[in-house]
Amino acid sequence: MPQLNPTPWFAVLMFSWVVFLTILPPKVMAHIFPNDPTLQCVEKAISEPWAWPWY
Repeated sequence: MPQLNPTPWFAVLMFSWVVFLTILPPKVMAHIFPNDPTLQCVEKAISEPWAWPWY
């Protein structure tokens, strides 16, 4: 049964990890977002407490 021979599958596993660890991380880290979030207002909003009667 050839599927029990670990030699070709181990080589495939190592090659796939080499691809994942050398080619993909730079591509992922080079990704930039087209719309960087910016603050709309730097002042903190002043809120007043509610004056509702609770009964």
